[in-house]
Amino acid sequence: MMNNNVITEQLTAAGRAIEHDSFAVIDSEVSSHSYTAEQWPVVRRMIHANADFDFNGLTDFHPDAIRAGVAAIRSRTSRVVADVEMICVGLSQPRLAHFNMTTHQFISEPQVIADAKEQGTTRAVQAMRRAHHLGLLDGAIVGIGNAPTALIELVRLIHEYGVRPALVVGMPVGFVSAAESKDLMALEQQVPWIVIRGRKGGSTLVVAAIHALLGLAEAAEHP
Repeated sequence: MMNNNVITEQLTAAGRAIEHDSFAVIDSEVSSHSYTAEQWPVVRRMIHANADFDFNGLTDFHPDAIRAGVAAIRSRTSRVVADVEMICVGLSQPRLAHFNMTTHQFISEPQVIADAKEQGTTRAVQAMRRAHHLGLLDGAIVGIGNAPTALIELVRLIHEYGVRPALVVGMPVGFVSAAESKDLMALEQQVPWIVIRGRKGGSTLVVAAIHALLGLAEAAEHP
């Protein structure tokens, strides 16, 4: 299928050729997968980001994840709320600007740090609470790539306060509560999600997944 995307493609012909060739290598080396035609571009871009074929299988999707993510992006009223600054820095600003999207993270705000110390929680927990207090979580794409406690807190906010993100890209990496936090998110039925099962994850993968969704959103504008 011809790719007519412009905004979500590499800016130079050389860059586009390298990226497309990389995708072709991934497609040729993956013997099989169980993802839909809409899900596979997300998984493929995640493999491309880390050269790790384990994400073919470890990546799991809520049935409505792709539709919800693309719809949020195309609405031009959504935003990305992240657990760490790395996600906000890694996302392409021109691609986000095309869809009128902004990024938000609160991990280093003085009040967040102070509240975490006072309440004996992590900064990531307080950062999610801060985003909720500001009304930023509802309708947002929430990307969590570093802190399992942020994802656990987000699930609590969903259940106890009726918070409704458009999509949760939950991919925290680590050895303490990382796998468990993603399993917890994957039990959620009312909020769509994309998760990586197990310990693997990271901010780079959240960025890759959101970039793939931006590409799908642009493609939907000129079918």
